[in-house]
Amino acid sequence: MARDFLAGCNDEYDVVVIGSGLAGLTAANLLGRAGHRVLLLEQHYKLGGLATWFRRPKSHIFDISLHGFPYGMVKSCRRYWNQDIADRIVQLKHIRFDNPMFSLTTTFNRDDFTRLLSTRFGIDPARVQEFFDTARGMNFYDDQEMTTRELFDRFFPGREDVVRLLMEPITYANGSTLEDPAITYGIVFSNFMAKGVFIYEGGTDDLINRMHRELRRNGVDCRIRCDVSRVEVGPRGVRAVVVNGRRIRCRAVVSNSNLRSTIFQLVGEEKFDKNFVEQAREVRLNNSSTQVYMGLKEGVEVDESTGDLLFSSTAPVFRTDLLLSRDITSRTFSFYYPRTRPDQKPRYAIVSSTNARYEDWANLSDEEYEASKRELIETTLDALDKYVPNIRQKVDHVEAATPRTFQHYTKHQLGASFGTKFEGLAVSRALPDQVPGLYHAGSVGIIMSGWLGAINYGVIVANDVDQRLMRGQAIPAGNQTA
Repeated sequence: MARDFLAGCNDEYDVVVIGSGLAGLTAANLLGRAGHRVLLLEQHYKLGGLATWFRRPKSHIFDISLHGFPYGMVKSCRRYWNQDIADRIVQLKHIRFDNPMFSLTTTFNRDDFTRLLSTRFGIDPARVQEFFDTARGMNFYDDQEMTTRELFDRFFPGREDVVRLLMEPITYANGSTLEDPAITYGIVFSNFMAKGVFIYEGGTDDLINRMHRELRRNGVDCRIRCDVSRVEVGPRGVRAVVVNGRRIRCRAVVSNSNLRSTIFQLVGEEKFDKNFVEQAREVRLNNSSTQVYMGLKEGVEVDESTGDLLFSSTAPVFRTDLLLSRDITSRTFSFYYPRTRPDQKPRYAIVSSTNARYEDWANLSDEEYEASKRELIETTLDALDKYVPNIRQKVDHVEAATPRTFQHYTKHQLGASFGTKFEGLAVSRALPDQVPGLYHAGSVGIIMSGWLGAINYGVIVANDVDQRLMRGQAIPAGNQTA
């Protein structure tokens, strides 16, 4: 008999959270802490969404997405999770760039970037300070007409090398492009510039396990392998979800699913205003990525001067289309030293990440797909050999993930790594105006991308739901009528 993953589950909750990405986990935690009855439903067999991990033989553990995030994660984890989690966030000190324009190492904070731009790139220090101040002062309510390219042209005209230094890491971090609004770059960039790049010491497996324990302490009912097929909406708003064939009543729903999936699949466009549906259809999905996971043999070491993050490229200039091309010229290598998981068996791992288009992988035959993955692995090993000589003799496990991989495991449309483009944020925020009790939290708009953005958006939405429930605006699920 198949296992019932909803065994012991109540028939009614105050809030159902669909999906356990960092936004969903954080929203569930805060709502549970506030005393609401919360059910967290995850279709996968692990919590975490893209902030998760997998194990392979020979003691290899690979993080799907861990390097790196801004210092703001310390404050957010302390305030919205616990001090124990916040204390395990540590700084990465060696961020490397290697491309035809320059090769350097930085601590990736404002002071060091000011030094590099002034001394190595010859930029007037006053101009550098003005640029940083401008980026720091940006907010979502500013003019969205100026593009990131226009921002760079304003401060550093004709300096493609400076654009590459300042832009390449942000593109890696959240899929940002030169054609997107400047605020979507400035807000994320200034967050990193505060104090540099950070990582969770212990690995994603340790982080998610600690978060799970905190959720249980706050009374959240967490369920895996529970795939929500429908959000049931009545004339007064949300009233139930259907999961694994079972109907569970609720007063509010927080969807941590893809924004477009939430609207067009879980709810259905007929429940929304026609103009809103048209606006939702215009929301663009962000790009996806490919990754190559490489585990080193026991006893093999990598000198830490190799770097924590290495932005490598053979392209003569920085261009978005080059970053997305199947003919890969730019790779970001994340190096995982034993200090990443100090309580585990000492192992080294390297993960290569590249931005990618779903359509380049979607329609390949099985044979073509496997051949393309093998080519991705071989070209990645070729590129890495420059930095870790004889890498093929040093690894004992290598595998690749593609946009199809991410779509399969997360159900993100088109395998989108960062949700939607910036216009998704307004649509996401407008959901409860369309359907009372319906909320969305996740990666919507580049401003809300990445680990810190996801957690903070979960906080924002949790506060909205809490205020609604506390004001008594939601009708108890059992009293709603069709």
